[in-house]
Amino acid sequence: MSYNVAILGASGYTGAELVRLIATHPSMRIVGLSGNSKAGMAMAEVFPHLRHLDLPRLTTIEEMDLGGVDLVFCALPHATSQAVIKDLPEHVKIVDLSADFRLRDGDAYEKWYGKPHAAPELQQTAVYGLTEFYREEIRTARLVAGTGCNAATGQYALRPLIEAGVIDLDRIVIDLKAAVSGAGRSLKENLLHAELSEGLHAYAAGGTHRHLGEFDQEFSALAGRPVQVQFTPHLIPANRGILATVYVDGDAQAIHDTLAQAYKLEPFIEVLPMGQHPSIKHVRASNFCHIGVVADRVAGRAMVIATLDNLTKGSSGQAVQNANLMLGLLETEGLMMAPVFP
Repeated sequence: MSYNVAILGASGYTGAELVRLIATHPSMRIVGLSGNSKAGMAMAEVFPHLRHLDLPRLTTIEEMDLGGVDLVFCALPHATSQAVIKDLPEHVKIVDLSADFRLRDGDAYEKWYGKPHAAPELQQTAVYGLTEFYREEIRTARLVAGTGCNAATGQYALRPLIEAGVIDLDRIVIDLKAAVSGAGRSLKENLLHAELSEGLHAYAAGGTHRHLGEFDQEFSALAGRPVQVQFTPHLIPANRGILATVYVDGDAQAIHDTLAQAYKLEPFIEVLPMGQHPSIKHVRASNFCHIGVVADRVAGRAMVIATLDNLTKGSSGQAVQNANLMLGLLETEGLMMAPVFP
């Protein structure tokens, strides 16, 4: 059976990545693409790498006919999805890739995003989209909120360890490197080649990054008490990929064993042999996450290193993985492509 899907916000990076993935998906068919600023254009004009595909032309959201659509991927900018999603037809399932429905608490949303939520009734029903940990809830959800790409990387490294109680919850440091596509496709001076290349810098340091809201929500719920990690992201001059080095207090072998056991049946999470380091280049353009554990020279300390592709496993691949579950398909369908190397 083939399901009809539409992509709202198809002219951005995550929208293009959704098109790339769904184009070879055996059970999904793209019947609508919106991109308000590019309305009327062909996808081949916006993204020449997709010119070989037979795709609908871009329209405005208002012009799109969703009558025969089974599922909508909403890849709109943050703070715009709320108003759009609350007006979508009731029969349509929704996977939202923005930050609009990730936080369950209205006060927490206002704290991190600076304004009240525009659809609080939907906020309460949205299921958090970290697939491996919310699989059963996602199967029956109408609205799934995709995670932040940084938040997903840190959670894959830490969730099993917090749940198992093998690390000190008050001494967690996440040092994360993120590629520039995570900032979106809109023009920004600090993302110009001359500004970004040959450099590396921290941003949103000191506890101001919005993905901390997800870490607080998820880690505190797991632990049954407040957990606040120290998190510093850095922007690297690369197109795609995230690598997080997480510093924890705990026995390195126990940490490795816990992660290996937690992910042994997960098709997209690979825990490397003890002491091996993952690399962004080994997950590029794939739906895989690689995790390594390294013992520190000081006994009782360890590093957990996790890497994934921010556009695929961190966003659009995760979205397709969730959509597969929502439509009753195999979770891996259309997603088992190998990483691109070199």
